[in-house]
Amino acid sequence: MIIFAWLNNQILRMEWLSGLVKYLVEKILGLSIQSQLGGSIHFFIYDVIKIFILLSVLIFGISYVQSYFPPERTRKILGRFNGISANILGALLGTLTPFCSCSSIPLFIGFTSAGLPIGATFSFLISSPLVDLASVILLASIFNWKIAIAYVIVGLILAVIGGTIISKAKLEKYVEPFVFNNKITEIEQEELTTGDRIDFAKNQVIDIIKRVWMYILIGVGIGALIHNWIPENVISAVLGQDKWYSVLVATLVGVPMYADIFGTLPIAEALVLKGVGMGTALSFMMAVTALSLPSMIMLKNVVKTRLLIIFAGIVTLGIIIIGYTFNTFGYLFI
Repeated sequence: MIIFAWLNNQILRMEWLSGLVKYLVEKILGLSIQSQLGGSIHFFIYDVIKIFILLSVLIFGISYVQSYFPPERTRKILGRFNGISANILGALLGTLTPFCSCSSIPLFIGFTSAGLPIGATFSFLISSPLVDLASVILLASIFNWKIAIAYVIVGLILAVIGGTIISKAKLEKYVEPFVFNNKITEIEQEELTTGDRIDFAKNQVIDIIKRVWMYILIGVGIGALIHNWIPENVISAVLGQDKWYSVLVATLVGVPMYADIFGTLPIAEALVLKGVGMGTALSFMMAVTALSLPSMIMLKNVVKTRLLIIFAGIVTLGIIIIGYTFNTFGYLFI
């Protein structure tokens, strides 16, 4: 356990990096990290470097594994199952094939066009942006493994329940007809060499970093602002654990935003450090990633308004329940 704790602190939490940045701020810049400006600079530099290092390493590893599961193979795997087993597998595959909410929509069209059960495709659509291995590791590096694992479990449960409800309600008629009429061309999957998989993984790292770097900088900047400049009593007045509406506010504020989970993690970290409930912070993260306005607009192009409202309602209600659950039993994860 001592070795595991040391590895966790040095590799995931990168305490060595925190000490290095502290030296930079205090010895070179001449600022105390206890001051607002020094603390903000330390928070920003430390979190940005840590997130980019972990993100690059994790995306490379995950993308190498993902090279064995291209969309066509994922569709074929899902096509072998029906009912709740298909929904569970759809949710699990969503964690192994990390796509943001917007890039998940074309896959949703492809899966539906190929005749996959609508419940499985919606389970995939919920879990893919919400729960992926990279975000789990980053969550553990910021908080702890208990919270990260619990986040995965509740995210998968939400995806399975959401897909099951949509499946049982027989809502296929609310999918736009062109989705079902879209012809799927079977393409023989070319076997990749180890070098091809390494190149694919490197390209994925570059592509994802290009897409999320701005959100990370903005997210860490907001986190530094919250952590060092906004008084705790101000945040507690709106999002404090004693406020029954804090989860509702965090969820509703997160919905119209568009950011990757990697950009929202530093904000969640700063909120928790200011005394905001873990469930409130996680509700904000989940709303931003699973219910972003751009993804809702894209989804509206392939499903009718009633199904869109039902989907958004199920996910929103699930996020709110998860938020209150974490706030109530959060002490178990500390």
